[in-house]
Amino acid sequence: MVFKKLLGALGVGGPSVDTVLANPSTYPGAPLTGQVNLTGGTQEADIEHITLALVTRMEVEGGGGDYSATGDFYRITVAGPTRIHPGQQMSIPFRIDMPWETPITTAYGQSLRGMVMGVRTEVSIARALDKGDLDPVYVHPLPIQQKIMDAFGQLGFRFKSADLEYGQIYGVHQTLPFYQEIEYWPAPQYAHSVNEVELTFVTSPHQVEVVLEFDKRGGLLHSGHDTYGRYTVAHQDAETTDWRSVVDGWVRQAVDRHKSRPGYGAPGHGAYGAPGYPPPPPPGYGHGGHHGGHGYGHHGHYRGGHGSGMGGAVLGAVGGLAAGYVIGEAMEEVFEDFGDD
Repeated sequence: MVFKKLLGALGVGGPSVDTVLANPSTYPGAPLTGQVNLTGGTQEADIEHITLALVTRMEVEGGGGDYSATGDFYRITVAGPTRIHPGQQMSIPFRIDMPWETPITTAYGQSLRGMVMGVRTEVSIARALDKGDLDPVYVHPLPIQQKIMDAFGQLGFRFKSADLEYGQIYGVHQTLPFYQEIEYWPAPQYAHSVNEVELTFVTSPHQVEVVLEFDKRGGLLHSGHDTYGRYTVAHQDAETTDWRSVVDGWVRQAVDRHKSRPGYGAPGHGAYGAPGYPPPPPPGYGHGGHHGGHGYGHHGHYRGGHGSGMGGAVLGAVGGLAAGYVIGEAMEEVFEDFGDD
């Protein structure tokens, strides 16, 4: 499927821009390819640069409560200074290597409620920047992510919603200044102990950190106390592990541990399966993992770094992937065409 967005003319008689994605569906760590097509207007134009940006929306916790922020988390310049003549047609191919921590936006053939992402084309002429429209991008789960999500469904957990939280998870290496929370209503067998489960994947080329937060609103015997679990799993174990049993063990471990200790105690340990061989990669999928994984649980406040005080530190740590975020409503219009509520 090919998506096309025709941007408005850049000034009177200026060129028009049409960005075409070869395939809007991709995976974390996989390439997203396409071309930027330029058509010259009625007069010659000097383009300073053409930049593509991956844009998404996240939630930020501030002193006055939560609010939405929209901005880009990956930028790539596909063309430098270029002169385009009247009526001239140019095609500029591009490839975006999706960051491994790119959040999932689509699962089971449907968009995850609360998630939206797109590629925005920015064209600069005479220092006037046209940010244009967005081409939607659909990020599917990697095999290991899909297996874990399947396991939650098999156990009776029901998908609630998903969002991006601006901040860092304590003790987990992140390259992006946000993390995704996939929220589930509890399975019937855990409904008496768990009000909600939040699943987070922090992915790298070889493994995935799985962070679980149980009952963020409190209620696990001690109101206001959350229970956390953190586990490291390898991409190569996706097809060789009974993930339903593993995930059930994670949940039982968290519930039992919280019941037995009013506070947060020493880390628990667990293991799952033996390392296997990597499964065949899905279409467009990048390199698989090569290290065996292991599981382990921890107590503690993993999710942190919210609020305005962390902004500079978080953005400074992402290695240039994000030049900054536009906070508030200034950019909300970029998602109007997505049909997102």
